[in-house]
Amino acid sequence: MDSTATASLASLWDEVSGTQPDPDLWVVLATLGAALAVVIPHGLWRISRNAITIAHEGGHGLVALLTGRTLTGIRLHSDTSGLTVSRGKPHGIGMILTAAAGYTAPPLLGLGGASLLGSGRITLLLWLATALLLTMLVMIRNAYGALTMLVTGGLFVLVSWLAGPQVQAAFAYAVVWFLLIGGVRPAFELQAKRARGGAGDSDADQLSRLTHVPAGLWFFLFHAVSLCSLIGGGRWLLEM
Repeated sequence: MDSTATASLASLWDEVSGTQPDPDLWVVLATLGAALAVVIPHGLWRISRNAITIAHEGGHGLVALLTGRTLTGIRLHSDTSGLTVSRGKPHGIGMILTAAAGYTAPPLLGLGGASLLGSGRITLLLWLATALLLTMLVMIRNAYGALTMLVTGGLFVLVSWLAGPQVQAAFAYAVVWFLLIGGVRPAFELQAKRARGGAGDSDADQLSRLTHVPAGLWFFLFHAVSLCSLIGGGRWLLEM
């Protein structure tokens, strides 16, 4: 029995860590078009932006844990805003990295996903994403956030376990394109909102107070990370 279980685990690991064939170029381009279609139009963006918020708040939470802070909860709201609360020193490198992780998380996750897809590890990408979503669900502290995470995580579970290789590849490429492209827009939206006198306590403002570096330079960092991730990740995805 033990040998059978060991063999099954080894087989499962080989499947997850192994490589899968690249999809046809038309699939890569079609998923690029689909990502653009849900990011550019304002009406669709108001809905799809919830997924970017998941990555944004997940970035805050992950970095908080990695820097030794205590993560107490994450909230996702229907207006696509979110809040991640952690305990620890109210200043210092841990707090700075945690605050900086939000707007940089979606494009960097997209870049990491593009590197996995570029090396043919489609299954590994889907399993890692599913594990991250399920782990984040434990820290959600409001009903709308829990519903959003259950729907998103459930979709990843269904695709990872039940879909065929072609559907998995198309789904993975669509998700990564969405993170890369959708990761560019929020910082520009926030900058425009601040120019109109809103969002006075944004991540950039918090970082400015923590570091005494002008908020404009933090916006430059957000833009640089998202645009460089889009360019680099796009090249990996289009290299067939």
